[in-house]
Amino acid sequence: MRLLPLIAFATLPAIAAAEDVTLFAAASLKTALDPIAAQFQAATGHRAAISYAGSNTLAQQIMNGAPADIFISASPQWMDEVEKAGQIAPGTRSDLLGNRLVLVAHDAAAARVELGPETDLTAMLDGGKLAMALVDSVPAGQYGKAALTSLGLWDVVAPHVAQADNVRAALALVSSGEAPLGIVYATDAAADPAVHVIGSFPETSHDTIVYPAARLAHGTDPADAAFLAALDAPAADELFRAQGFVVLD
Repeated sequence: MRLLPLIAFATLPAIAAAEDVTLFAAASLKTALDPIAAQFQAATGHRAAISYAGSNTLAQQIMNGAPADIFISASPQWMDEVEKAGQIAPGTRSDLLGNRLVLVAHDAAAARVELGPETDLTAMLDGGKLAMALVDSVPAGQYGKAALTSLGLWDVVAPHVAQADNVRAALALVSSGEAPLGIVYATDAAADPAVHVIGSFPETSHDTIVYPAARLAHGTDPADAAFLAALDAPAADELFRAQGFVVLD
């Protein structure tokens, strides 16, 4: 992916000395955040070190004292938990992005389907597994289980689900062919040419997918505030949109 002009970061706050920003981010953000971090470093001299994992894992690490400066969760639920624990800097939380939930296949010839109560996912799996992120704790898995439950499909397909630690791990199962089908975010599917979107879940079948971002209590350096501002800059907005995210106002 091409980098956008560094002048887009010219309005960020000036910082006298180089500092590191430690960012904990949902795994689904990697393809967009890596170039944003590279642009930020090139423009300001300050490095953003990013740890990617399931939002549940990151939230628990933060609440257990991990020295992160910024957190971006794939669901409000885990940001709520971090906020209840007193780990968010007041006034810094905002809803950054939105996303969509899709069904992906490894087989490029797989037929598209209209996902609904009549969809026979078990037959489509043909003895294989449906890859999903952990359905009781990782946002992508929670959204996926909610969607399948809403459509009346969960009880039938649950025995065939292969759960992964995060959504990118679920994507990898489909990309490698270990699972014929998987439920991931639209942005994950766009990041991997080895998977193919064959259906989109109705937005009414699950809670709205929202990525909140916040500076954490540990993030007291000026560079931390500057990187949080960079996430809302036009250059970042363009990169997020290029990956298929919905940029929220």
